[in-house]
Amino acid sequence: MSLYLRTEGLSVGYGGKPLIKDLNVGFGEGEIVTLIGPNGAGKSTILKTLTRHLSAVAGTVLISDTDVEQIRFRELAKKMAVVLTDRARPELMTCRDVVAMGRYPYTGSLGKLTEEDQTIVNDAMEMVNVLDLADRDFQTLSDGQRQRVLLARAICQQPEIIVLDEPTSFLDIRYKVELFAILKRMAREKHTTVVMSLHEIDLAQKVSDKILCVKGDTVEHFGTPDEVCGGGLIPRLYEVGPETYNPLMGSIELEKPVGEPEVFVISACGSGIPVYRQLQKQGVPFAAGILHENDVDCQVASALASRVVTEKPFHEISEQTLREALDVMAGCGRILLCSVPLGPGNARMSELIAAAEASGKCEKR
Repeated sequence: MSLYLRTEGLSVGYGGKPLIKDLNVGFGEGEIVTLIGPNGAGKSTILKTLTRHLSAVAGTVLISDTDVEQIRFRELAKKMAVVLTDRARPELMTCRDVVAMGRYPYTGSLGKLTEEDQTIVNDAMEMVNVLDLADRDFQTLSDGQRQRVLLARAICQQPEIIVLDEPTSFLDIRYKVELFAILKRMAREKHTTVVMSLHEIDLAQKVSDKILCVKGDTVEHFGTPDEVCGGGLIPRLYEVGPETYNPLMGSIELEKPVGEPEVFVISACGSGIPVYRQLQKQGVPFAAGILHENDVDCQVASALASRVVTEKPFHEISEQTLREALDVMAGCGRILLCSVPLGPGNARMSELIAAAEASGKCEKR
């Protein structure tokens, strides 16, 4: 894939002092690239430098091999649309007026909109579900509504590149889903290059073609979501324990209760996850088993349980593993039995369940 937006030896910062140095990355047409990293790492500074809202300390930003500093602002606005976190405060403007500002790079000196421009404005507002807000004063909107109106303005520019700084900050679940559907459609159908910063690692993992990890005075890593989220980079990037982030689930787990397990949870195929989380909230140390290592329950139990009795994926439960589970279970004061589908691979779970029910400590969930 040919690179459409790229940097060469780029250093970004303020007052001539570099915050991040020697950034050499490239983004292709139609790629979705997400910047992640701790607060204050410099994600917004990079985006502002890419868009000429901030001058580079050193190095170059190129669009199709042309230095952005050499592109006139009106022409740059046709190529690149920007939605930053800085609060826009247009005075006495309706939402339609704000969205229509996205067409001004294409209008004449008087800024008069044609019928085609008006159609593009309506289509953009309809795309992000703000057409019903068209005549509302922009200043009266909630933060989430403003974010959607500003996205519509960016779409109106019909850009080749769209840059968004934390676009999900004020959006509820419905509009987050719609936002990413729009961005994916723009990337796929119009080959728009999307560059954005996100705090939600799981969303970055799901929507991105590439992820840029920003920390310290350089880029920690630049690669595919699988490389970034599955390679142990996330705990290092955010300075958290390796058990805090589950790369397969794309989820963050809170600290596990400390101590010897008081409860033994028998589950499979996701039935134990709500129980694990409830015990974690209550601060009750627990054990879980017998779980095959590729079971979704095992992924969460490994982060939250004091002890997990496991078996290798697709293997029959061995006598040794069964004995281990029986020993751990015997040391717990309570046993919680969740739904466990039985089959050839986990047939010995019936023995564990029988022992649990005969113990007098078993509660069915």
